[in-house]
Amino acid sequence: MKQNFTVRQGALGGVEAFLSIAQHRSFRRAAAELGVTPSAISQAVRALEARIGAALFIRTTRSVGLTEAGERFLSRAKPAFEELVAAGEVARELGQRPAGLLRLSVPRAVVPPVLEPLIASFCQAYPDIELEIAASEELVDLAAGGFDAGIRLGQFIAADMVAVRLTPPFPFVVVASPDYLARRKAPEHIDDLREHACLRMRRTNGAIAPWHFVDGNKAIEAIVSGPLIAHDFPTLLGAAIQGVGLAQVPGPLAKAAIADGRLQTLLAPFAVTAPGLFLYHPGRRQVLPKLRAFIEHVKYRSSDAPRITTTARKLRKQGSAKSS
Repeated sequence: MKQNFTVRQGALGGVEAFLSIAQHRSFRRAAAELGVTPSAISQAVRALEARIGAALFIRTTRSVGLTEAGERFLSRAKPAFEELVAAGEVARELGQRPAGLLRLSVPRAVVPPVLEPLIASFCQAYPDIELEIAASEELVDLAAGGFDAGIRLGQFIAADMVAVRLTPPFPFVVVASPDYLARRKAPEHIDDLREHACLRMRRTNGAIAPWHFVDGNKAIEAIVSGPLIAHDFPTLLGAAIQGVGLAQVPGPLAKAAIADGRLQTLLAPFAVTAPGLFLYHPGRRQVLPKLRAFIEHVKYRSSDAPRITTTARKLRKQGSAKSS
């Protein structure tokens, strides 16, 4: 077998070579164990001794022994190196099978319609994965926040992310309760909103989001006013059900309340369409088995939307709804 003439990467600056020599009391046997030449082993140890500033071995033509400095270095370096090797094995295991902590950043509104139907089946299918769901409206930096992936509307995902479709495109609907509409005439045109109590959303950047509509091919931003400002769609939806005012929310979030008569849809001809919800992550090369398992589970257990994996750059061109 062809011999290497340098100590392999991961030798930790000669520490691995030192430990092997200390175990075998032989430079030649240590070189054979590590698959390098005796010369390479000697060079690695000399560099280590120079860096430490003390001789670690006593060498004669017949034997190799440890100096006092070598004995002390061995007592600390051996357990530390073994722990480092063990750490590598733990990390390697996470790279080979679905296991470990899977952290997702999602808006509160996404949890009931998208994640709740999947949580039980996913946890049963992958018992070695701990699923953590951080529900927040904040557009977090996945890497800085320690998240494996996030879920957001397509138009709010950074262009360098890889996105996996979770839902089809859906409308943002204006809704009101029958009680509210018993007190106020239902708006028939966008301009009629001036006469109504409109519930508003404050974005994570501090700005209050306008309501968005389309009139033919024309996009319209409506500046509305009302008695309530919230930071998430579920709060707006709940207030609308209680008759506080009109709310503009994602269609899937209001679907159940519309179906059972707690809310009515208004201004449907002017509704904008959002690209849909997407799970996004930094890239294919960084997908550990735990995240890959979740992606595949979502693909086959969520809605009947076509499963498209794409870059978020394309999605940002499709977004017409601007709510966060």
